[in-house]
Amino acid sequence: MSGGEVAGILVAVFWAILVSFLAVALARLAQTLRATTKLVADVTDQAVPLLTDASSAVRSAQTQIDRVDAIASDVQEVTSNASALSTTVASTFGGPLVKVAAFGYGVRRALGGRKEDAPAGPAKQPRRTVIVGRTIPAARRTKRKKD
Repeated sequence: MSGGEVAGILVAVFWAILVSFLAVALARLAQTLRATTKLVADVTDQAVPLLTDASSAVRSAQTQIDRVDAIASDVQEVTSNASALSTTVASTFGGPLVKVAAFGYGVRRALGGRKEDAPAGPAKQPRRTVIVGRTIPAARRTKRKKD
C-alpha cells in the first residue's frame, strides 16, 4: 500500500464517521420535529375550545355591561325627576306653609300675651326643670280671683 492509498482510506473513514454523526443528528432532529408537531396539534385542539369559551364570556360580560348601563341611566333619570319633584313641592307648599306657621305663631302670641291682672312691666316666668320628658314647675300658681 502506498501513501496515497492510506490517505484515501483515512479520508473515507473520516467521511464515514462524519456522515454517521450527521445521520444521528438528522434522526434526532426529525424526532424533535415530530414531537413538536404533535405538541402544536394538541395545543391547537385545546386552544380552540378555550378561545370559544373566552369569546362567549366576553359577549356575556358585554351584555351585563349594557344592562348595568341601562340601569344607571334609569337611576339618573329617576334622580333628576325626584329633584324636580322636590323643588316643585318646596316652591308650591313651602311659602304658604311658612306664612301659615308665622300667622299661627302671631295669633298665639297675641292671644296668649293678654293678661288682665299682669303688671305693666315684663313678667318674670318661674324657672322650670325638665326631667326625662316631664316638666316640674318651680312654684304652684295661685288661683285667680273671680269677679
